[in-house]
Amino acid sequence: MDLETSPIKEAVEEVMRIYKSLPPRPTIEDVKVAMAIIKTVDKEEELKISQNQSFPRISGLDDELFSVLQEARKCFISFHSYQQKKEAQLLLDLDTWFQAFDDIIRRTSELVSTSNGADHHLLLVSSSNSENSENSHVGTKTEKLSIIKVASLIESTAKDGTGVLDLGGKLMDQIEWLPTSLGKLEGITDLNLSENQITALPQTIDRLRFLQKLDIHSNQMTEIPETIGELSNLINLDVHANRLKSLPSSLGNLTNLTSLDLSSNQISELPDTLGNLTRLKRLILETNEIEEIPYTIGSCSSLIELRLDFNRLKALPEAIGKLEKLEVLTLHYNRIKRLPTTMASLSDLREFDVSFNELELVPETLCFATKLVRLNVGRNFADLQSLPRSIGNLEMLEELDISSNQIRILPDSFRFLSKLKVLQAEETPLEVPPRQVIESGPQAVIRFMNDLVAAKEVRRTQVAEENGFCLRICPKFHHRRKEINTGIVPTKA
Repeated sequence: MDLETSPIKEAVEEVMRIYKSLPPRPTIEDVKVAMAIIKTVDKEEELKISQNQSFPRISGLDDELFSVLQEARKCFISFHSYQQKKEAQLLLDLDTWFQAFDDIIRRTSELVSTSNGADHHLLLVSSSNSENSENSHVGTKTEKLSIIKVASLIESTAKDGTGVLDLGGKLMDQIEWLPTSLGKLEGITDLNLSENQITALPQTIDRLRFLQKLDIHSNQMTEIPETIGELSNLINLDVHANRLKSLPSSLGNLTNLTSLDLSSNQISELPDTLGNLTRLKRLILETNEIEEIPYTIGSCSSLIELRLDFNRLKALPEAIGKLEKLEVLTLHYNRIKRLPTTMASLSDLREFDVSFNELELVPETLCFATKLVRLNVGRNFADLQSLPRSIGNLEMLEELDISSNQIRILPDSFRFLSKLKVLQAEETPLEVPPRQVIESGPQAVIRFMNDLVAAKEVRRTQVAEENGFCLRICPKFHHRRKEINTGIVPTKA
């Protein structure tokens, strides 16, 4: 029978058509990744269910309703795990189907072994599907990555020895964790995980010993693993805009760190080990719930920028004066009443913001920070009633905000602020200088203060001269007045 027209050919072609209609075959690496993902999710599910079972009873809730609540939580945990495993399980199921078709192909090849063409054709089909499988994970630049694709990308990055992995804003929203295979990126130096929905880093993060930059800002992280302390080469760590409530003490092991951004979290306490970061130049802690800065901050001797805005601070430690390289210190919107007496040591300070606090006094010692360019003590409201007498020492000052305070008189030394370009004094009841002078700009204020002090000097000189003239013209009268004032009256001879 002619093979070209026989039912054998038709049967073989149908088998090939069915085989070709299948989706791309998972690679061996894909299968390994999927199995690892399912294993990790199962462990996470087991841990969360255990935590749910040990959850403390809610006061005022009867046992039966509490049991129902626990059951609802357990169901949600299981459903969430199912969602996380769905893609990986689908891939494993697909691999199982391909194994079944492999057997079909093998049997078909054996049955038509007398026809080399048919057998060769089947091999081509298998090869074609293998090629499609290799390209199955190549997506567009804007495509959001599934957990399988992330894991595959980690594998390929580890294999290629690439130093940079950028996953910033690229993960599907339902991805809340990263596979433990992240630890395979032992040679990576720059890892960007920002702007995703990650809730935790894998413990294997400690294997990235050459990592210098780690960006995980704008995620849903509630904690940083203790193992992060093993990243001894880390220089830049950005964890802002997460849900952190505390920091691991191992953070102090990152002694090469120069920039640390922990802003926009829920941190209430800083570890004492923060003082170990002696190379740290930039520390951003704004928008948290911090009530106290540890005294060990004084050991961060390289610090140039310290931002503590929008916290619950009532005071700064005296150790702040040890930060002699500090150039920027911002404390906007806290509860600070007094500043440390050691402010005089901040000789390199250029920007200082202590607005929206409860500041009662600007210490004279601050005026030793003669490199100050911007000073904001505005909106301390009824608490702040005067500026330091020696404010004129700040001859480099260009911007000054004293708005919404109770300051009525500017000190005489204000006239020495010759470089002042911006003066904010809204809603401050200044009497000297008068409001119309304030509204004419900072240089008008300086001229007014110069004229005022000059007038005072003239008046003082006039008074002194008048007193001297009186003493010369009326010596006997002056002598008599002195006798009366002292109560000593000479007796007659």
